[in-house]
Amino acid sequence: MNEILTWEDLNKFKIEDLDRVNGINNSYANLRLFGHKEDDVIVTLFRDRHSWCPYCQKIWLWLEFKRIPYRVKKINMFCYGQKESWFLDKVRSGKLPVIEFKGQFITESDNILAFLENKFGRLGSLITSSHLRETRKLEREIFRSWCNWLCRENFNFLDNSFRKKRFEESILKLERILIKSKTGFIDPSVSNSGEIEPGIGDIIFIPYMERMNASLTYYKGFNLRSNYRSIDNWLTLFEGTSAYRGTQGDFHTHSHDLPPQMGGCYKESNKLQIAFSKAIDTGEGLGNFELNKNYDPKYYAKSALKRVIKHKDNLIKVNPYDKEFFEESLRSALTHMITGEVRIPEKLSGKSLRYLKNRISVPRDMSIISARLLRQSLNKIELLSDNNKIDKIPLKDRYDQDPINFISN
Repeated sequence: MNEILTWEDLNKFKIEDLDRVNGINNSYANLRLFGHKEDDVIVTLFRDRHSWCPYCQKIWLWLEFKRIPYRVKKINMFCYGQKESWFLDKVRSGKLPVIEFKGQFITESDNILAFLENKFGRLGSLITSSHLRETRKLEREIFRSWCNWLCRENFNFLDNSFRKKRFEESILKLERILIKSKTGFIDPSVSNSGEIEPGIGDIIFIPYMERMNASLTYYKGFNLRSNYRSIDNWLTLFEGTSAYRGTQGDFHTHSHDLPPQMGGCYKESNKLQIAFSKAIDTGEGLGNFELNKNYDPKYYAKSALKRVIKHKDNLIKVNPYDKEFFEESLRSALTHMITGEVRIPEKLSGKSLRYLKNRISVPRDMSIISARLLRQSLNKIELLSDNNKIDKIPLKDRYDQDPINFISN
């Protein structure tokens, strides 16, 4: 007997489900009340089912920090699967995010934020305020310089050095703003309990800063947190809030979801890039570079286990490799994640574990910490296999992530 835990055994380690409606921010909720009654809800947020869209993340964060009760309706992004026809009937462009307010549909993230401010008040400054104009221009400048460095193929050393320098010049402007900030935020707001929180000036920055930190680390060996202390502190302040952590992706998700969204991402091979990308791909992760927060690994391992058990039948169904071996191999990895013990399956399928490891999406499937622990255990058992076949992650789309198999009718 290899003593791999059965599904019945594994079920004993499950934790209670979180309060999706009134508890901490999470990607699974279809309703958020913050203690209000459901009859009080007059806002519906249409966001991407994949929990990846940076523009959806802005609206999601604003509603969470402002604690406005809202409903959630999840729509596919074009990159991951077919767009829902009922949504296209309401919004012809199919673009996200969208909010519905008393039968009125508002599109485009900036328009949505201005509309919400008009109805519910500001978070920090108003998005249209004059003193945020330069801040918003800087966000677009940093975005363009990041795209030019990441998404254009470099044909010589000078070309790459120039694009890197332009990015460094742009990001340094943000570092200088944060150095001068007494709170560590660009545009601080004060919560109802008196705590200092990010305002709209911070929220417009964070989605792409999160993606820049991941992609430049993976593709260029350039890590924002280790190069810019005030930006590191700013990210850490965000990560100290459960509202943000509920929306936060990890380096693996961003690094492999960006190429089809951006039209390609190009590697700059150097020692750091090789080391960082290997750690990300194997599931080891980059520790505080991804999330600078202490945590209880036992809780987050059980949280990951709960998510896998919920979807295990569909996970087995959609995995294209060695279906007859995958189930036992998966239980072996989960056994290691929960007990720390390595129990080798009689028929091990490293390919099927690798396929799953590469398709855990954060925060759609689980939190950064849970995903890290699950990937590490999948990798531990995967490496025991003598089949080293590479699982190629698509670069032109992510139809391999089509959620249709996981959506309840």
